[in-house]
Amino acid sequence: MKLRKIVSVILMLFISVLSFAQSGKKLDKIIKRDYQIIECSIAKMSDKTVEYSLPGETVQISLDVSQIARIDFASGRSQTFDVTPNSATPNTSGQVAASAEMKPNTIAILPIPYVNSGTLETSEEMAKFAQNDLYNKLLDKSANLFPLTVQDLRVTNSLLHKAGIDYKNIDETPIEDLQKILGVDNILAAKVSYTITEGSTASTYNSGNAKVSDDNKKVKTNDVSTTTASTQTYYNYMVYFDMYKNGTKIYSQTRKPFLNIKDSWMDSISYLLKRSPIYVKK
Repeated sequence: MKLRKIVSVILMLFISVLSFAQSGKKLDKIIKRDYQIIECSIAKMSDKTVEYSLPGETVQISLDVSQIARIDFASGRSQTFDVTPNSATPNTSGQVAASAEMKPNTIAILPIPYVNSGTLETSEEMAKFAQNDLYNKLLDKSANLFPLTVQDLRVTNSLLHKAGIDYKNIDETPIEDLQKILGVDNILAAKVSYTITEGSTASTYNSGNAKVSDDNKKVKTNDVSTTTASTQTYYNYMVYFDMYKNGTKIYSQTRKPFLNIKDSWMDSISYLLKRSPIYVKK
């Protein structure tokens, strides 16, 4: 009788340990191209399908490999599936972004970070404004850029948005990935860094009424002295200007505007563009 009780206790302990081990088992992760993550146990893989079962289930589910971007196995090994023109490429955020069809001799203008180097604050409004300004400059000088074609700004920003990329993380994304996402072989990347300082100036104006004395000498009376103070705002810019072709940096310059006025960074952008390798004087 005692032996049966001992066997029962041992059996229950074994089942508990087994259940605990199964519940704590590391799972495989399937990262699909639509960003869905499936935690599962992979049973079988082939060139066309992956078969897996969900935790606590024995039924096997088949998934076409064309829907899979990457598999992170419980062992720590990862397998990334081939990227084709209609497939995907992982970006730095860990998501999967679709690759656009490659358009040769096309240049895309990236969002331009507009950063206060003192506070590290960025402005989305100014980043879009700067990007749009540079885009319009390229369109205006399109004859000087031949044979390059400028990618429509809406297309560029739409593809970046789908990939989860904006002015805040554009610097963290490799150029090779950006070219695949945008489908271009040329990229123009710029950045505007600035600080704002203020200076005060004062001017004094003297006035008075003069009259002639009995000895014909002029004397001043009722003198009035007025002092006016004004505050001047100075914008100290540094413009960074980079061009890439097929993943290789072909031009990199920085320029500080001659004037310290609010929009002087735009003059530096124009200056650097006209001296870049893609610009041909006519």
